[in-house]
Amino acid sequence: MRTLIIKMCCLLVGLSVSGVYAEDITRAVAVIHPTKGNEAKGVVTFTVVTGGIRVVADLDGLTPGDHGFHVHQYGDCSAPDGASAGDHFNPTNKKHGCPNSVEHHVGDMGNIRADQSGHAHYDAVNTDFKFDGASNIIGRSVIVHAGPDDCVSQPSGNSGAKVGCGVIGIAK
Repeated sequence: MRTLIIKMCCLLVGLSVSGVYAEDITRAVAVIHPTKGNEAKGVVTFTVVTGGIRVVADLDGLTPGDHGFHVHQYGDCSAPDGASAGDHFNPTNKKHGCPNSVEHHVGDMGNIRADQSGHAHYDAVNTDFKFDGASNIIGRSVIVHAGPDDCVSQPSGNSGAKVGCGVIGIAK
């Protein structure tokens, strides 16, 4: 456990971990697994592009419609209901909102919309996410919620239960 904490701290400040430097990280991935009693699953990739980090998600097993989609504080999906992932990632201490709102958490990605077959696709460039420093998303989790994020209710948009969770890790 201590080794993991040291490695995560090193990543946060940009130091080498097994020859990987924070500035060398250009891609990360989260594999989404369902929480207990749900069927949400898929993959979310994070890739450095001009202007930010491109987030591409393909998820299945969702009910049709909008689902809150966020990066949460902890990279822990061990609780059956996903509660171990903590609150939305919010290193800037702002109020919850949509990603295009002036006031929003770093982890606020808004909604991902599932079609009639339960498939959802998301593709957006996020200017808040980083792979180092205070807004580092590596080692945190991606949560998919049961309902839509209203982008207004505090502290998390009233998007309901967590139906899927995946930890963000460094990818090749």
